[in-house]
Order: sequence, then structure tokens, then C-alpha cells
Amino acid sequence: MEKTRMYADTASPVRQPGSLPTAQSAPSHGTRRLLWHLAEMALAMVAGMVLLGPLWEMAGTALGVAGALARPEVAALVMATNMTVGMTVWMRYRAHHWRGVGEMAAAMYVPFLLLLVPFWAGLLDGDAVLLGGHLLMVPAMVLVVLRHRYEPPAVIRRHPAVVALARRWPAGLALLLTADLWVDPMVLSPWTMLVLPGGYLLIGVARRTLRGPGVLATQLAGLVVWVAVTLVAVAAGGRTAAWLVAFGWLVHAGWDLVNHRTGRVVPRGYAEFCGVLDTALGGMMILAILTTT
Repeated sequence: MEKTRMYADTASPVRQPGSLPTAQSAPSHGTRRLLWHLAEMALAMVAGMVLLGPLWEMAGTALGVAGALARPEVAALVMATNMTVGMTVWMRYRAHHWRGVGEMAAAMYVPFLLLLVPFWAGLLDGDAVLLGGHLLMVPAMVLVVLRHRYEPPAVIRRHPAVVALARRWPAGLALLLTADLWVDPMVLSPWTMLVLPGGYLLIGVARRTLRGPGVLATQLAGLVVWVAVTLVAVAAGGRTAAWLVAFGWLVHAGWDLVNHRTGRVVPRGYAEFCGVLDTALGGMMILAILTTT
């Protein structure tokens, strides 16, 4: 069966020009695929905001225009720009044509531009502009997705380095999630360390991967260790607690590495994500400790 979809990889079969999709040529689980592509776009947009947001703040402070960037209409357009950049990078990697990218970019900007008119007229406040723009953005994105549902992929030559980075997307996602914290480092609460072993146990229960010999005992031992460190940090408080939390997250990165190599409890992608996240957060907290007098 010929498989067609809106946003296909370069290796996907291409429908003949001028042919119309039929019940036989329509892909199975088409709705699920469309929802997945919309989720990809949403993640790319969030990544753009997380990565570029701190850069706007630093540039605004350095150029003395932080006040102007904080104005609701300017903040809305800056947010739309950040989302468009992230979405454009991902769509081009997924071999989308530039016309589809342009229409998706319009879906980012047009809702905000439409709401600026009643904002300037005093009918809406800044929060309503931001909220309304995001709500209107969703149907606009869906329309673009449906319009290009059967469009064949563009011919894109990807550099080997780009392909290698794409395969390490869990690590990239973890770095994006911690990008703003490197600008303003802070020490997390000791109680956050309970998330470290808890995630493995929950996923292990859901995937039924704790049944092997010694697997459950090992995970429970890890839980006991991190609970103990958490309680000691809470009791100690101050700088001692900060160091315990920082090293607790860093040590858990080694735990992630072991689980990544074995692949018995959690998916390797999750272990990779957690390992990079734990290392980045641990390093960020050490930086916060050393720079705090």
C-alpha cells in the first residue's frame, strides 16, 4: 500500500503529481500521524522559546531596550519569532517545502497581529493578547497541516553532523530545557532529588521491566540512597544542603549512564535525556554555589 502523509521523511514514497488520495492510498492511522506532527511542531516551538528567550533578555539588557521588549505587543511578536525559528528549523529538517514553512510561520504571527488591533483600542489587555494568540494559533496550525497533508517531501541534503545531532535529540532536548538556568543559575530544593529514582520506578512499573533478577532490588536501593541524601540535605540546610543536592544530581547522571548501557528498565532515549539533564543541572548548581557569597 502506498503510504502518503503530509510531513514525510525523505525516504517516504511520493504520490504521483496530480493524483488524489483515495481510501486505498490514505495512510493507516492518519489522524494519529497528523496529531504527532502537530506535537512535533509544538515541541519545536517550545524549544525555540526556551533557547532564544534568554538571548532576547541578554540583548535587551545590553542594548538598554529591556523596557521596550517587555511591552505586550513587542513581547507577543518576539514570542512568535522564537516559535517560528524553532518550527522552521524542525520543518526543514523534516523535509517540508518552504511554502509550507511560510504558511506555518504565518500561523504564528497572524493571530497576534489580529489581536493587536483591539489591544491598541483598549479592548484587550496584554495577557488576553498572549492567551488569545496562542488559542487562535492552534486552528491555524491545523489548517496548514491539512492543506499540505499529501505534499511530497522536499529534496534536502543534510550534513552528516546535522544527522548525528538529530539522533541525539534526547540530549539536545535536555540542554534546551536547562539553557535559561545557565544564564541565572540557582540551587534546586533538596526534595527535587526524590524525582531521580522515582522516575525509574514509575517507568519500570509501567513497562514491566522490574521483573528481572535483582532489577527491582537495585532500583529500590537507589531509592533508599537518594531519600537518605534528601533527608540529610533538608536537615543540614544552607551551603551543605546545596552541595549535597548538586552532587546528588551529578551522581544520578552516573546511574543514568549505567541504565543507558543496560537498557533494562527505561528506554535508552530516556536514560540519555536524564543523564544530560542531571549533569547540566548539577553543573549549574555548582556554578550557583561558587558564585554566591
